Amino acid sequence: MPRDITGKTVAFIVTDGFEDSELTKPWEAVQSAGGRPVLVAPKTGEVKGEKGHTQMVDRAVADCVPDEFDALVIPGGVVNADHLRMETDAADFARGFFEQRKPVAVICHGPWLLIEAGVVDGRRMTSYPSLRTDLMNAGATWVDEEVVVDQGLVSSRTPDDLPAFCAKLVEEVAEGVHARQHA
Repeated sequence: MPRDITGKTVAFIVTDGFEDSELTKPWEAVQSAGGRPVLVAPKTGEVKGEKGHTQMVDRAVADCVPDEFDALVIPGGVVNADHLRMETDAADFARGFFEQRKPVAVICHGPWLLIEAGVVDGRRMTSYPSLRTDLMNAGATWVDEEVVVDQGLVSSRTPDDLPAFCAKLVEEVAEGVHARQHA
């Protein structure tokens, strides 16, 4: 990784049904760059990905505030994203990163949580193609690109985009607070 994020703490928010590689690859990228990833979920215990990866939850989202973290990563997975967007605490947590102008990285179906949080209006983003209309209806400009960065918001489409996604995630975390990031 081209950037050093030593001393930075990055929250990863998921629930059961996440796309395994969209959690594990960015997690490894954060660790490799010197950062500390923390798994946040609506429930404590263990979460399980679509392909069987299991991981212990570090903190319940209801017990977290964005002040404790330097950035947020939202992996995809249809079931994961659909369930997360129904969690008020998860939407509030995500919105808080935008209010504090902190980097947020989202991939695949993860933008459903950002739509629910009310933070995509006026943003240029990408996602899994089936979310195009949802994002446009919420006010985003949707583009079909490997990775898109809009004032600290990193978005990608699928696991195929993970190398570019992980690189931009680390870069944005290294840059820190983005003055033009907004809720």
